[in-house]
Amino acid sequence: MSGEPSFITWEAAVRWLRKQPDKVELVRAAYYDDPLLAACERYRSSEEWETIRAWLRGRIGSALDVGAGRGIASYALAKEGFAVSALEPDPSSLVGAGAIRSLAHDTELPIHAVEEFSERLPFADDSFDIVFARAVLHHTTDLKAACREFYRVQKPGGLFIAVREHVLSKPEDLPAFLDAHPLHKLYGGEHAFLLNDYQTALDQAGFETDAVLRPLESPVNYSPNTKVDLRDEIVARLSTAVGGSGIWESLLTPTWVLNGALRAISAFDSRPGRLYSFVCHKPR
Repeated sequence: MSGEPSFITWEAAVRWLRKQPDKVELVRAAYYDDPLLAACERYRSSEEWETIRAWLRGRIGSALDVGAGRGIASYALAKEGFAVSALEPDPSSLVGAGAIRSLAHDTELPIHAVEEFSERLPFADDSFDIVFARAVLHHTTDLKAACREFYRVQKPGGLFIAVREHVLSKPEDLPAFLDAHPLHKLYGGEHAFLLNDYQTALDQAGFETDAVLRPLESPVNYSPNTKVDLRDEIVARLSTAVGGSGIWESLLTPTWVLNGALRAISAFDSRPGRLYSFVCHKPR
């Protein structure tokens, strides 16, 4: 990463990234590839969204997509039948509110882009049935204030979903996480908190937590990788350490064995910046 440039805007960083032959998979994994509609459809058909769709089942109404970026999740929410407010402070036509407005126009979906920050939501109390935040909480300048705002605009009984949030074991791990992050040196803006920081902010805001998903516990966290990808990685590491790749592959092929192995690994995972997700609701 030492030879890579830094940029004043995220749009400039992404434009540079898309020109690098060795960054094609990274661009696709982050849904920064064009055409935008194809990227949206790929996200909507991903294991990540399939899991989220199950959480949304039976719910209707309005949704707030916080930190909406170029509108990938806004599109998915709108296709599920929600009227979507897409909160995105960056006006960019490539990676921000401009892209969302073009997407809404081209698809005629009920998506309304709003240029504002999480800590000061321009919405009335009890406005949304769903508040959705994908990789947003770790970017906030005031985590507790942002969670209070999400709670304020959530309808009683409404669902708050925060996915793919970076977690540290201790504050001293932050520099290692930032140094290893593939995009941080291009523009900055990345951060991570202790798991307890997230939980405390949610609790103090008033949310009741329904689920906390650990790194390898759900495709919401490890997508775009699949369980087969994870199994192959475990097999490769065990084979390097002790040999016998065929044995390990056979042992880990049954779904229940692989699921157990992933749960066990998640329980001891201490990588700086590993991903967690939270499913909460606002009490009635």
